[in-house]
Amino acid sequence: MADLPAPSPEAAPDLVIRAARAVTPDGEVPAVVTVRAGRIVTVEPYVTDAPPGGFAEVVDLGPDVVLLPGLVDTHVHVNEPGHSDWEGFASATLAAAAGGITTLVDMPVDSVPATVGVAALTAKRAAATGRCHVDVGFWAGVTPGNTAELAALHHAGVLGFKCFLADTGAPDLPPLSPDQLTSAMRTLRDFDGLLLVHAESDAELTVSPPAHGRRYEDFLASRPGRVEDTAVAAVVDAARRTGARAHIVHLSSATALPLIAAARRDGIRITVETCPHYLALTAEEIPDGATEYACCPPIRDTANRDLLWAALRDGTLDLVVSDHSPCAAGLKHLDTGDFGAAWGGISSLQLALPVVWTEARGRGIPLTEVTRWMSERPARLAGLTAKGRIAPGHDADLCAFAPDEQWTVHPDDLHHRQPVTPYTGRRLHGVVRRTWLRGRDIDPLRPAGRLLTPTADRLEDTP
Repeated sequence: MADLPAPSPEAAPDLVIRAARAVTPDGEVPAVVTVRAGRIVTVEPYVTDAPPGGFAEVVDLGPDVVLLPGLVDTHVHVNEPGHSDWEGFASATLAAAAGGITTLVDMPVDSVPATVGVAALTAKRAAATGRCHVDVGFWAGVTPGNTAELAALHHAGVLGFKCFLADTGAPDLPPLSPDQLTSAMRTLRDFDGLLLVHAESDAELTVSPPAHGRRYEDFLASRPGRVEDTAVAAVVDAARRTGARAHIVHLSSATALPLIAAARRDGIRITVETCPHYLALTAEEIPDGATEYACCPPIRDTANRDLLWAALRDGTLDLVVSDHSPCAAGLKHLDTGDFGAAWGGISSLQLALPVVWTEARGRGIPLTEVTRWMSERPARLAGLTAKGRIAPGHDADLCAFAPDEQWTVHPDDLHHRQPVTPYTGRRLHGVVRRTWLRGRDIDPLRPAGRLLTPTADRLEDTP
């Protein structure tokens, strides 16, 4: 990815950050980063002497803090409008900022209306305007009946499109059949649109035992790996026949990895994400009745988790995003512990970076890799060319992260609107000390996030 044109260096920068450790395209290096008008102007070698005066602010991070590019989370269910008691733009974006995330992309489902037409996109943008603490983009939904709307949504500024291959219980975003999937890909191919796919097979779910009761083992049996594997095969086949771009969201089944690797070798345009809960949690540790762990696809066993980590390291998996999917606390049915009745989603937006980093450091994986998976590659997926890197010309979206500091998760410390999370009481490494959006500290009292739309080589405010 080529660096974007930097602002003119003639005027003095607004901000200088001196970092003994900074994650840049050259790796983790000592660096001095200068910022003007919201953009990174220069990334220079670190010097021990402070820069001369005349700058609005000079920040020295010290030896124990690493400067990261702000994370980009391309899988967030904000739920507003319609379910603002579950989550909303103000609370979600404040949680994101506290977790070092400076850009998120909102999913089209779980809001009312779902983002399946231009009018719904307009309503979504209206709900977000003036309430976002980080920059926000939008995916739109693909349904069996809205193919004619896709080009208009593309021109209205969505970053791509999301579909389901199994019934989600959302009446305004029903699943696509295999033929409808292929048809949607052909439509998107005409303008090189990206199709994100929730890859669980409706046919396989139909012949699997229904989810019911308190035993996690029974819930896991209701969504075995073949449910994902069959759907991934259908996506690969449709992408092969159409030449369209496809992206598998929240992969949990490691048995799908050989198929994905083979598709890549064949030149099929497919990318794949996984999520913090699949990398940190295991089926063996989930108590019966602990419905805060319920999600679809489900958390699988330790051996499966280890294969996902190996796939991240060898490039079969591209990126890690939260799939933050909160709900009203009552919908988790914590009182009965019935996995068949519980909402399937993990609330983790603010926790994504420390959760992934805690697991990565234990495997000897450096922050440079974590940053690539959680910042650079999600930005690339969404076409956000000004995001995801500490490089001249890029937005000065930055995070000061103390990787060795430990803390224990408590719901009262989270900005999510709903406090239910499976990470309560978990000891994590990594504390976000400070987050900048376009070179300015994120102020919880003054939302300054922009609504994003793609253009040829940079981001602009939406109209």
